[in-house]
Amino acid sequence: MTQTLNFPHQPLPDSAENLRADIRAFLAEERRQGSFQPASDSWLACDPEFSRKLGAAGWLGMTWPRKYGGAERSALDRYVVTEELLCAGAPVGAHWASDRQTGPMLLRFGTEEQRQTFMPPMARGECYFALGMSEPDAGSDLAAVRTRAERVDGGWRLNGRKIWSSYAHRAHCMVVLCRTSPRDDNDRHAGLSQLLVEMDSPGLQVRGITNLAGVQHFNEVLFEDLFVPDSRVVGEIGNGWQQVVGELAYERSGPERFLSYYGVLAELVANLAAGPTPDKATLAATGALISQLASLRQMSLSVAARLEAGEMPALEAALVKDLGTRFERLLPEQARLIAGANEISTHQGEFARLLRGAILHAPSATLRGGTNEILRGAIARGLGLR
Repeated sequence: MTQTLNFPHQPLPDSAENLRADIRAFLAEERRQGSFQPASDSWLACDPEFSRKLGAAGWLGMTWPRKYGGAERSALDRYVVTEELLCAGAPVGAHWASDRQTGPMLLRFGTEEQRQTFMPPMARGECYFALGMSEPDAGSDLAAVRTRAERVDGGWRLNGRKIWSSYAHRAHCMVVLCRTSPRDDNDRHAGLSQLLVEMDSPGLQVRGITNLAGVQHFNEVLFEDLFVPDSRVVGEIGNGWQQVVGELAYERSGPERFLSYYGVLAELVANLAAGPTPDKATLAATGALISQLASLRQMSLSVAARLEAGEMPALEAALVKDLGTRFERLLPEQARLIAGANEISTHQGEFARLLRGAILHAPSATLRGGTNEILRGAIARGLGLR
């Protein structure tokens, strides 16, 4: 069915803006105490103690029901907390996948026992999930996954491997997308299911991958005759693709898709403001970056509001990710050029430190979470263009 793109304007309510003052005060105190140093791509920086502090403050699982450890606040309240954490460069990687998508997935598809077991500790910042989607030969094309689960007495025997799983070496559990029936060439997305796998299970091995920046947050995870009980099946067997599509709307549309390097832009503007009056070319180039950021934020807010309303704006979420990650690829290089033209040091100081991190991480922006080429194909199909 052909769809149209819809981004209704979404203002923030007063409650969300009041919450912004609280999270800013918290972050300022954490900075004063030296609990973290702002980082580029901070949603890939991991500090379990910081995540526990957020949980204690009620800022994890914010939209979830209270009986599962949540606060029953709005998606826009959560949005404000998320963007303030990202703008501050805070280390949120430990709880990121759990709070952003695993919790909502369990609310929608999980059993009551799964929710009661996993969601309260997730909301406390004490239980972290990794995502088991991509494989060595199945990255953006998830329909090509080969990891298999075969029916055995009382559950499933899992064999295969996953790759690019962020913080699997620190996670307590993983949501694994696998094949539970043979591949059908007429419907490549059929026969997929999701399993909850505890990371200390016999038959599971984690191999770390160090990235270009010298950081290990990626991992390869291997499963060898790993037993998964029936109680850890998420949703319905064979319905995994439909469940993942809903999950990806949360992953693709959030502010992390355009705020990963916000600190670079903020420091650039601060340096420009402290120096001589910039020329027209500098003002135009800097203004273009700021206007793109403002537009992306409004689009992302619109998707957040629609998700809260129970809609599934998959096309809009994909477009936010496509445009947002292209902005993130552009920002570090543009900032470097603007800095060079205005004699702002790219070798020392806070701007230089954040810029170095952004330059090292930026090439991955349009790859992680599904390449932009795949996203554009999905958008084109949804709009009836192919």
